[in-house]
Amino acid sequence: MSDLDLAGRAAVVTGVGGRRGIGFAVARALSAAGASLVISAAGDRVHERAAELPAGTVAIAGDLTQERTAAELARAATSRFGRLDIAVNCAGMTSTTRPEPESGAAWEVSFEKWRASLSRNLDAAFLFARAVLPSLENSGTGRLVMVSSLTGPVMGMRGEVAYCAAKAGVTGLVRGLALDSAAAGVTVNAVAPGWIATDSQTPDEHKQGLRTPVGRSGTPDEVAGLIAYLCSSSSSYLTGQCLVVDGGNSIAEERA
Repeated sequence: MSDLDLAGRAAVVTGVGGRRGIGFAVARALSAAGASLVISAAGDRVHERAAELPAGTVAIAGDLTQERTAAELARAATSRFGRLDIAVNCAGMTSTTRPEPESGAAWEVSFEKWRASLSRNLDAAFLFARAVLPSLENSGTGRLVMVSSLTGPVMGMRGEVAYCAAKAGVTGLVRGLALDSAAAGVTVNAVAPGWIATDSQTPDEHKQGLRTPVGRSGTPDEVAGLIAYLCSSSSSYLTGQCLVVDGGNSIAEERA
């Protein structure tokens, strides 16, 4: 499909730490389509991932909850490649640098942990968008994709009030950004994965995946395939949407 040819385009992908993560799968997919890459993660694993991608891939380790990190990513793309056409934010959910859980009902979660979850999952998305959008608008065909979650925008989960709120907020952020940037030719969309077999998937999450209509968890590559489409010229009339990748989990009333 020639419309998925991204040769000559430059992309920034965050959350490229784990070898079996969505971020690394996205980086591979965009690179295979011809895009030049800047990748980032919170820890030094990002340099290991860069070594597995084509020569010329730029790797930056940094905390996306800090304004300077997002700004550095945008600068790196424009400095190295002279442009920035695609930005995909896969960071969030878990962090190797701050592994403390923020789970719990509202009466169990401290305000500090509530703020930490919103910072990692919502503030970081805002800071990333704010940093990359000027360059995406200059591109004329910019693509911004946020990896959200089934939890929050579509469904809820017990004991995850902070995460639910943060990821639901990402959907609202995407809609607002899409409206503000549409005139410049930029599309902004979210992808909401369900149970995905990543490095961080727990045994219970694996069991939950077996209960989906398709009978398994998804793979990072299955999420990355949709994101690659959203980054292509084929998706030029699709914006402001939250697209679900969950094996039918959110449409099934019966669980037995």
